[in-house]
Amino acid sequence: MSTSELIIKRPDDWHLHLRDASMLKAVAPFTSADFGRAIIMPNLVPPITTSEQAAQYRKRILDAVPDIHEFEPLMTLYLTESTKPDEINRAASSGLIKAVKLYPAGATTNSDSGVKNMETVMPVFEKMAEIGLPLLVHGEVTDEDIDIF
Repeated sequence: MSTSELIIKRPDDWHLHLRDASMLKAVAPFTSADFGRAIIMPNLVPPITTSEQAAQYRKRILDAVPDIHEFEPLMTLYLTESTKPDEINRAASSGLIKAVKLYPAGATTNSDSGVKNMETVMPVFEKMAEIGLPLLVHGEVTDEDIDIF
């Protein structure tokens, strides 16, 4: 290998939608064949909003990954207006949750449970800042008066 080459042997996927059930079982083997880790998007139906749900989903993911693959799902929570700072504490102390995902309500697939009013989640943002849990943002405008093109 020359000094002008870069070989990435086992990249990470920083935005992965595995979905669930039959889709998860179909997709996970392909993802885990090439990627070592992935940030798992939580916008399922229903969304992954608690650490307990994330642990159960992680188990389903790992069950769908062939034994010969080494793959680490990096779990996230779906932020809703019902999310409480206590859940953020549980998420951080679990060691399982790596970030919280903000979806504006109605902005994308399975975002009906997303945030409509940012004021309602300010206590959650404050707790996340305090403990250093990253916020991942689906940055899309849902205002019908704004032309996205």
